Amino acid sequence: MESILRVEGLTKYFPIRKGFLGRTVGSVKAVDDVRLTVNKGETFGLVGESGCGKSTLGRCLLRATEPTGGSILFRDRSGAELDVGRLDKPGLRNVRRDMQLVFQDPYSSLNPRMTVTEIVGEPLICHGIAKGSELRRRVVELIEMVGLSARQLDRYPHAFSGGQRQRICIARALATSPRFLVCDEAVSALDVSVQAQILNLLRELQERLELSYLFISHDLGVIRHISDKVGVMYVGKLVETASTGELFERPFHPYTEALLSAKPIPDPRRKAERIVLAGEVANPANPPSGCYFHPRCPYARDVCKTAAPPMKQVAKDHVVACHFAGELQLRGAL
Repeated sequence: MESILRVEGLTKYFPIRKGFLGRTVGSVKAVDDVRLTVNKGETFGLVGESGCGKSTLGRCLLRATEPTGGSILFRDRSGAELDVGRLDKPGLRNVRRDMQLVFQDPYSSLNPRMTVTEIVGEPLICHGIAKGSELRRRVVELIEMVGLSARQLDRYPHAFSGGQRQRICIARALATSPRFLVCDEAVSALDVSVQAQILNLLRELQERLELSYLFISHDLGVIRHISDKVGVMYVGKLVETASTGELFERPFHPYTEALLSAKPIPDPRRKAERIVLAGEVANPANPPSGCYFHPRCPYARDVCKTAAPPMKQVAKDHVVACHFAGELQLRGAL
């Protein structure tokens, strides 16, 4: 399968400055040497605890946040790979028509002083795609595509529910006919029943428009429902990547095992055996030596404290950063 996005060695360090002159005394390693591939028509789910760098990674891919290093290779419509991190302003403007972002909070990401027509039509005007009657026709098409009515075009964001506002955000993201969407916690602010509707809408749009997604979430149930492949992040690093079914059935990293054990079981007669990790999440400004996870890992040995584990393949399309991957008998999700 052909890739639409390849990320190699991506890093994002935020400087820590102190003193009157603002001298740099360290850095927060928000994204640390991340490698991943998203194929055409695929949903890559990114999961991890709050603060692990998921959203920063998503924003770096679009250069909404400037990465510190690494390469972001995006395949354009001609089939050529463009390094997004090295594009100048005109080149970045062109590639952003194909790469869009759906934000977490559908209310704060919409301008309360703009109508739906103005919100959805703004990308069309900015990129010179449509104007006049064609602009109105395209906005109506987009808003109906996401399940809203043309009668609602002259309303403001406060007149809509959370789910409807997120549909407006999706319509705006689709305005430029993109091929790749970063969905940053796109359903976490919504009720569970509304979450299902938005997830089903995203699946439907993916099939209809041949879209590829990077879907960021901390909800394992959502990730399992929508993703074809899953990546697990811990303190800025990608520690395991596999197809959704394989990762949930047989994890190879102790952190993935602990995450899966926290997933609720929808059966009151069964009791979950949750793995409670000791200690605190590592500080990305001062991470531990060796494996970042070793202070909390129940399987850690001496080598984990001194040597950072390399990413190694343990099965087809299944890679993990653990010295003892394959030796440990880890429990998957029920």
